[in-house]
Amino acid sequence: PPRRGPLGGGGGGEIMREHYAEADNELHHLLIMESLGGDSEVFDRYLARAMAFVYYWYVVVVYSASRPAAYHLSELIEDHARTTYTRFLEEEGEALKGLPVPDVAREYYEGEDSMFRGGDVKLDSLYDVFEAVRDDEAQHWETLTG
Repeated sequence: PPRRGPLGGGGGGEIMREHYAEADNELHHLLIMESLGGDSEVFDRYLARAMAFVYYWYVVVVYSASRPAAYHLSELIEDHARTTYTRFLEEEGEALKGLPVPDVAREYYEGEDSMFRGGDVKLDSLYDVFEAVRDDEAQHWETLTG
């Protein structure tokens, strides 16, 4: 069963800190993707924002009805992300190994101020960036299922 938050009892403060760190981590994933050109098309930006808005409120409704269902939805999404990044690394690995690390990724993963990873990753190529993102998604999944 998922760990409970502050409204459900049991270690709420620590769990909330963990969720905030994961939210900061996801923000940095978004910043990395944007630095790679993921925000270059106006339509894509607005579609992503609209989907995020709808998804947020969907999760709020699901969480209000059933906390376990909302956590399970998050588990499924994190597992899908991990699997997708793994497949991407397998298919595009050689090309990624020849590409540079975006500055935002280097600052986040190799810097000491990261709430989530705290400078424990060494990045030599874009492959390493996507590997770190994939590992983050796996850690998020473990947080939800642990």
